[in-house]
Amino acid sequence: MKVRQEAEVDVFVARQPIFDRQQRVYAYELLFRSGPENFFTPVDGDKASSKVMTDSFLLIGGLDITGGKRAFINFTRDLLLQEYASLFPPEWIVVEILETVGAEPEVIAACQKLKRQGYLLALDDVDGSWKGQKPLIELADILKIDFALTSPEERKALQRHLPSPKVHLLAEKVETREEFRQAVESGYTYFQGYFFQKPEILSSKDVPKFKVNYLTLLQEVNQPELDFQRIETVLKRELSLSYKLLRYINSAAFGLRSKVHSLRQALVLLGETAFKKWASLMILADLGRDKPSELVVSSIIRAKFAELLAPLLGLHDRESDLFLLGMFSQIDVLIGRPMTELIRELPLPEDVKHALSGKENRLRTVYEAILAYEKGEWERFATLLSSLGGEEAPVSELYLQAVSWATQTVPWTR
Repeated sequence: MKVRQEAEVDVFVARQPIFDRQQRVYAYELLFRSGPENFFTPVDGDKASSKVMTDSFLLIGGLDITGGKRAFINFTRDLLLQEYASLFPPEWIVVEILETVGAEPEVIAACQKLKRQGYLLALDDVDGSWKGQKPLIELADILKIDFALTSPEERKALQRHLPSPKVHLLAEKVETREEFRQAVESGYTYFQGYFFQKPEILSSKDVPKFKVNYLTLLQEVNQPELDFQRIETVLKRELSLSYKLLRYINSAAFGLRSKVHSLRQALVLLGETAFKKWASLMILADLGRDKPSELVVSSIIRAKFAELLAPLLGLHDRESDLFLLGMFSQIDVLIGRPMTELIRELPLPEDVKHALSGKENRLRTVYEAILAYEKGEWERFATLLSSLGGEEAPVSELYLQAVSWATQTVPWTR
């Protein structure tokens, strides 16, 4: 969401999941940017920027962007000493102390005060030079170890010298399934990175039967022209989907005076476009029931974000296609088959298929911009958005709308 301060400074925020050992979301790290060229980086100690960061989290609705999970927020030295953490309830946040913050007496005193008040402290980028941070490490609840910048030997040395067995290790920049497995085996508690979005390709015979069935269902509901009689037959075979459809159409969101009991009536009331979107969401959720739930959530956020961006980019007539692009962007991870194989089997527009397979076109550029935004790669995002002819002003509001919509939608997928 974009936040207006007194000086009309734009604030943008994205989120990155932090998982536990069962790949459930423990928290989200919030990634901030203010102004068209002023990026929040580890070297940015500007007090005004720090205030923008804290004010923006308060103004965007606190836990709305994290779905009720804790938020890791980066704290500079100034932010710590000016006690901005006290603006948040202790159960809302984890105070993440940047690696540029020295273990000075006033910093230690500020951290001790936070601990007494019940806040969790995390140290960012702990590495082989940790001895200089020892006073801070002794106060920390969580140590973040960058897997991209530390060697296995350095990580083992760090673990041997931990000040307390109660401190939790968080592996960040975990980009592969193998790195995740290594971190789990090494005793890490939390994990951050894009390992969960990497597909593990299975042979056709190893793909679970229920996924094959749901893929067939996806093909059926995304035909260019729907045959409601045929769809009704399909729904009657898939009882859980029939139940969810009737529960959805009879929800308060529709405000119907009388209860709907007929699948055909539900289909007519929803209409073809809305039914395709709803059914695809439900099927996607079922495809991901043996995967981290964040995969489904992030796919839904991408879908809605892409749909909301369409008018901004002069793509009013492609809203539905952009929704499908975002929704199917991780179907290879959910099913365990190569994307190129899967898109051959789905009745999608050719340029959507090309975008999903990595071929350059306008929709692929939209998709790349969405990926840059969710990773907090602000400069790349701004460049891609500019190439599409879009303006930054409303984008972060659209992103938060997408997060909110996905959060509200997920219960309907269960």
